[in-house]
Amino acid sequence: MNTARRLPTVYLPHGGGPCFFMDPPPQAPHAWDGMAAYLRGLAASIGAKPSAILVVSAHWEAARPTVNSGANPGMLFDYHGFPPHTYRLSYPAPGSPALASRVRRLLADAGIESDEDATRGYDHGVFVPFLLAWPDADIPVVQLSLQGGLDPAAHLAIGRALAPLRDEGVLVVGSGMSYHNLREFFADDPRVVGGAEQFDAALAQAVEDTDARARETRLTAWKSMPAALACHPRAEHLLPLMVVAGAGGGDHGRRTFNDRVFGKPVSAFQFG
Repeated sequence: MNTARRLPTVYLPHGGGPCFFMDPPPQAPHAWDGMAAYLRGLAASIGAKPSAILVVSAHWEAARPTVNSGANPGMLFDYHGFPPHTYRLSYPAPGSPALASRVRRLLADAGIESDEDATRGYDHGVFVPFLLAWPDADIPVVQLSLQGGLDPAAHLAIGRALAPLRDEGVLVVGSGMSYHNLREFFADDPRVVGGAEQFDAALAQAVEDTDARARETRLTAWKSMPAALACHPRAEHLLPLMVVAGAGGGDHGRRTFNDRVFGKPVSAFQFG
């Protein structure tokens, strides 16, 4: 495996459905341009090519953390009502049963029970951003589910258990959206926009706290941040951040991308 240096952990925004592969809305023709540019530059910004990627997507929840253990996962088109060509997208990256087993061993060592699924395909929280970030699809990818109940502390603990992977050439990625209220996404109400700005600032401050324990405390209490529940009525798009923060250990966190999509701030974060 690639052990030249410890790899960072990354929380990236995956956009809305297959947004990068269809015509943008006429009222916002450049809505996704900044995010697409960030994703296309992600591999170069990381530098070392990972031997494998472990990704936690907002679009897979299970009663216990569950790994995709298949050798050749297919495609899971878990979006609806988009143009026909978006259901012909392909991301033929191989899986890694060996990495899936390693993930389960690390979780077990931390007292965390897990499951595996050898048949599930890559959902759009994986293949949509990865088609831009790693378009050659030549890096093995293993997907890990969120844990039912959506407890932030539990997901930080999952991340801590997986931290050794960073020294084994594995890039730990969380795929979500730092703002995810679909009912308000297109709203231009100043109160909605203002609340989103306050939440994004508070989230960045928590991530960038130089005290790792304080950072975890602030992330665990994310619901106390300004406008938190208005930005995330449900936590599934935020919790991949908790996993990568936990795996980040004592490494400094920083915001690596920030843009406005339909007026709402959207950020990416990296640890290490």
